Amino acid sequence: MPYSGSIGARVEVLEPGYARILLREHRAVRNHLRSVHAVALVNVLELASGLAMLAGLPDELRAIVLHLEVDFVKKARGVLTAECRCVPPSAPVEQEVWLEPAVVDAGGAVVARGRVQWLVRPAEPSHA
Repeated sequence: MPYSGSIGARVEVLEPGYARILLREHRAVRNHLRSVHAVALVNVLELASGLAMLAGLPDELRAIVLHLEVDFVKKARGVLTAECRCVPPSAPVEQEVWLEPAVVDAGGAVVARGRVQWLVRPAEPSHA
């Protein structure tokens, strides 16, 4: 994931239906208020939702984000953790899945909440 790698987040736990991502505040993700930039928070929220779902998605299904909303609750500083839990779809039909990842600070306070809508559908057959 080259783009998501740009924020320097680290995957701490990854299993089907669950992802926990660590993001340490550092200069590259800081804004003018000396806190983590909103777009870095969006990035880690989307990453957590995608990894949680994709880790449990059958090989014949693919997913892409359709919609993403974020509520920024408080300034994000220090060590942050993004988490998402879900039940990955398994039916080989087109469906929309809403996930709700969150980012908390080292004290456990929520700094951002997301709502991510994924379109899941059967993979297109490859043409060899």
